Amino acid sequence: KIVRDRQTAEDLAQEAFIRAHKAAEIGSIRNLGAFLHRIARNLALDYERRRQVRERFEDRYASQNEIAAVPADSANAEETLMEKERFHQFDKALQSLPARAKRAWKLSQIDGWTYDQIAGHLGVSKNTVYNDVKLVMGHCHDVLKRLD
Repeated sequence: KIVRDRQTAEDLAQEAFIRAHKAAEIGSIRNLGAFLHRIARNLALDYERRRQVRERFEDRYASQNEIAAVPADSANAEETLMEKERFHQFDKALQSLPARAKRAWKLSQIDGWTYDQIAGHLGVSKNTVYNDVKLVMGHCHDVLKRLD
């Protein structure tokens, strides 16, 4: 009744059974009928909300020419070349830094390690790790500022 379309209702019912099955594998369900009803109702309401948003913002009757005229959300050749050059300059700047500082920065910023973990791994003090990461961050900031 909520979605007013038999095919959509069947798809949502199937999704409800899949979700109920997954939930039953994790833990026991006291009232399977009520649980299925709640899942199906929530799925239907979510579907209707999404449909209403689509109706508000999508034009079903747009011609192929109108659709083709929508600009792509990608960079043009000039922007791509500029970004490659910027990346090359940034990478070159990183390569000029001491190996330990680059390693500390990577472990901290990319791998998510704590300064204590990095210090133990590299065999240096926590303060040294802090200074190494600060050095790399400052250097990167300066390079990006010059490139902009």
